[in-house]
Amino acid sequence: MMANEVVSINVPMTFKKRGGRKVIVLPDGTQGNPAPRATIDNTMVKALARAFRWQALLENGIFGCLDEIGKAERIAPSFVSRVIRLALLAPDIVDAILDGRQPAHLTLRDLMGPFPVQWDRQRQFFSLVAIDRTSHSLLNQSSPRH
Repeated sequence: MMANEVVSINVPMTFKKRGGRKVIVLPDGTQGNPAPRATIDNTMVKALARAFRWQALLENGIFGCLDEIGKAERIAPSFVSRVIRLALLAPDIVDAILDGRQPAHLTLRDLMGPFPVQWDRQRQFFSLVAIDRTSHSLLNQSSPRH
């Protein structure tokens, strides 16, 4: 090869923020690490914590409605309503997020949008399958989301 020749290589990938860090996400939705480690997404964990806290405040009668929570927290009630829905997520999805085992493609933005209430439909919607009880890891389905 001559010194003035340029060789270009295209590698299909995207970069996403996960827990404050940038990671490579491959076209199939997996993280581009050779040995993927648990990547705890602190923004998702914080949103889950808020959702379950606010749910408990409503259930215990401390607040009567989402508007009261919004006023107390000095945030918009519409935001409260989007976040509190996270308390409806399937327990295995919540556990996977808390442990950093969620698929690389799953973001807080995905969770904040409308999703099914039924747990089995949530797993399908978020392109997840049930926890593999032997390896304790969340598995990706091969089919794309939507």
